[in-house]
Amino acid sequence: MPIRMILGVGFLVHGWAKWSRGPAAFAELLKQVGVPWPLANAWLVTLLEIFGGLALLVGAFVTIVSIPLILSMLGAMLTVNIKYGFSAVNTIGLAPEGPQFGPPGYEINLLYIAGLVALMLGGAGPLAVDALRSRRRQRHVGVAPLRREPVSEPSGTAGRAG
Repeated sequence: MPIRMILGVGFLVHGWAKWSRGPAAFAELLKQVGVPWPLANAWLVTLLEIFGGLALLVGAFVTIVSIPLILSMLGAMLTVNIKYGFSAVNTIGLAPEGPQFGPPGYEINLLYIAGLVALMLGGAGPLAVDALRSRRRQRHVGVAPLRREPVSEPSGTAGRAG
């Protein structure tokens, strides 16, 4: 649940920032780095981050929503962040008011991707809409959770080499 909450808030905050400034402003950045159809992609990424972040927060369709979010992180990493190196914190100088930071590298993109993969492999957790839907489906269909029964050998064959 903590990974889901952190990733959900992270995507939601970044998507909301793009929405607040207007997707057209984000489209200008995409245009500068050579992304095709910058305005369409700006809207797509903005809405993906807002609704994907909300889906992660409530734990709904986590595996499904993780795939486009991973693709978005890879796109950002390869078009914007990779030229600034790995580190998310690039100190470029020191001024009397404190350290001066340059653009972030691709470290954060990889952390987001790793978190999304962890959610895809491990599930959204018991306090998620996905888990609730799964429990309801099992009750509705009358299917008990799978349990492995020990395999017993047919009588008279134990200990024989075959």
